[in-house]
Amino acid sequence: MSDIVDSDGDEYDELSELRQRHKPESQPSVDEAFDLDDLLPTIGEFGRYQKLLVFGICLPACIPCGFCAFNQLFMADTPDDYWCRIPELLDLPLEQRKSLAIPKEVDNDELVYSKCYTYGVNWTQLLESGEEDDLTTMEPNSSWPLVKCSQGWEYNTSIVWSSIVIDFDLVCDQDIYPTIGLAALNTGGPVGVYLFGLLNDRAGRRLSYFICLATLLAGSLMTSLSKDFWTWAGSRVVVGLTIPAVYQIPFIISLELVGENYRSFVTVMTCTFYTSGIMLLSAVTYLERDWVRLSYITSLPFYAYFLYMFVMPESPRWLLMRGRLEEALKILERMAMVNGRQFPEAVHLKLEAQIRRDKLKKQKKKVANVGLMDLCRTPNMRLKTILITLSWFANETVYLGLSYYGPSLGTNQYVSFFLSAVVELPSYLCCWYFMDTWGRRWPLSLSMILGGVACVITVMLPDDAVDETLVLYLISKALLSASFLIIYPFAGELYPTQVRGIGIGASSYIGGLGLIVIPFVTYLGKDNLKLPLVIMGFVSMLGGMTGLRLPETLHHRLPQTIEEGEEFGKNWQFKDCCSCAQKPDVLSQPASYENLDVLAGSSNNASEVELEMRDSRRVREPTPRIDERTPLDTTASGSGRPIHRPSMKRLVRQMSVMDTQRTHDGTMQLTHWI
Repeated sequence: MSDIVDSDGDEYDELSELRQRHKPESQPSVDEAFDLDDLLPTIGEFGRYQKLLVFGICLPACIPCGFCAFNQLFMADTPDDYWCRIPELLDLPLEQRKSLAIPKEVDNDELVYSKCYTYGVNWTQLLESGEEDDLTTMEPNSSWPLVKCSQGWEYNTSIVWSSIVIDFDLVCDQDIYPTIGLAALNTGGPVGVYLFGLLNDRAGRRLSYFICLATLLAGSLMTSLSKDFWTWAGSRVVVGLTIPAVYQIPFIISLELVGENYRSFVTVMTCTFYTSGIMLLSAVTYLERDWVRLSYITSLPFYAYFLYMFVMPESPRWLLMRGRLEEALKILERMAMVNGRQFPEAVHLKLEAQIRRDKLKKQKKKVANVGLMDLCRTPNMRLKTILITLSWFANETVYLGLSYYGPSLGTNQYVSFFLSAVVELPSYLCCWYFMDTWGRRWPLSLSMILGGVACVITVMLPDDAVDETLVLYLISKALLSASFLIIYPFAGELYPTQVRGIGIGASSYIGGLGLIVIPFVTYLGKDNLKLPLVIMGFVSMLGGMTGLRLPETLHHRLPQTIEEGEEFGKNWQFKDCCSCAQKPDVLSQPASYENLDVLAGSSNNASEVELEMRDSRRVREPTPRIDERTPLDTTASGSGRPIHRPSMKRLVRQMSVMDTQRTHDGTMQLTHWI
């Protein structure tokens, strides 16, 4: 029996390969399937090529998404103090015209000037009938009627001196308009993910990325040139179409080009750069207070990203799926060259044979016909789908709501916004560790429940406990950031392979609906600062408690079909809530696997367009000759033909890989996941 030997560090044995090619019984069959993930260890899983791609393209692409998603908070900043504008009294000193024209009202046990009402008198007639000296001593008459401001407002511009609120007078009866603009931004997200997802799958990653980038910059330019609120709100819908697609597309390219062992690292680094971009935005907004210039500053530098057209590669996985094998081969060979590796000649021959065969005939993939309703046909799958969706909705809604609410807390909105981003960084690293030690369920549920508790107990603090409220908010934000990183891979492991893309897509889109609602929850903070925190806290705790009912997935074989998904976690008992992840059955090798045959349909025929490169592992015979085959490819009874039985399942190790959703052929897709 041959021993399987790790070949990552070995050089490709060209002589042995030539010897095998001259032997008919050992010649690689063009009918053999091979997986791109298995080629990467040979040509480099995370070599120089992937590092240049990730650190030069993928990670910088996170910055415009963070900039354009949150710069709106400061464009729509509202000054602390404003009052009705009386054109006839503008020649008078400020305090004199306020005392004469603005009534006083009680606010938080203090007597302050009204922001929305003035005295309804004819100031022109009053000025004509009186002397200048009389105005200096004139006092408001209690019999004067009160009317709403009709000629605009004056603003205290000592802190906020430029915003759409000031330019478009979005106060008093129109103070909800900035919230509508924020909801407009989030409305574009699900639509954009769907549209750019179609473009991403049909036209390729490169073209869809640059169209997405152009759309983002066009929307930002429209924002800068807006002269009224509804034009501005429409421009925010255009910008929202590209969020989060503008960084998910290069992120997908990176995930498709790095090895499985490095995808978690790439994902955590992407989240880190995204958060770093938000931290940088807090500095930019502090230095630039003019909302028009802020819009330019947070968009114009990204025109330089069009230079990526000269260096950004197309995803070879997408090219293989589309049957454009020659282009894929060139990219893979270039990757091997940059990484200083030798491209396997056997793989080269297989690709060339596939190219010749595909020119003669095209075969369609046999794909199981499944849909969203299949998730709800059986009781256990229906319950898990509902619980996953509820948890996703609560997690995404509360996370973004806390991000929006940061500037409203503390004594300095710029410092509060900066701190709300800083606390995310350690939470990413901690949850990455706990996911692989405690499992998925407990870290997810605990972080959501404790984060919700931190929000709710702010209601017990007095109104002047500003710093204490901010600290509890930051604790909650850190915990929700950790859970936000867990929910995506956890949902992907719970949904069966057969309907994983459909399940994740449905849950993420329903979760995205919460992003449209959450701005109106944060709007309630105008009257009661802690009310939005209490609401978000209860939503978070509810989502965390629903997660406890879900089965643990760490060290478990993942369900492949809907039938297996129905059985997975079917015998759940209440005592299961009290246990973390079980120990793996085999300490030397985790016992969690995923069968990818379901993704490819019921056919094991390797003549399909999908190419799966299975040449990364070698089986060494007692003789010096190296056999470039997996154990499943060993011949039976000396027949010279590989064994291919329907019962043989291609297995890959389960890892805490935070991928995006995939289609049946294994290609990654966009999802509404910020």
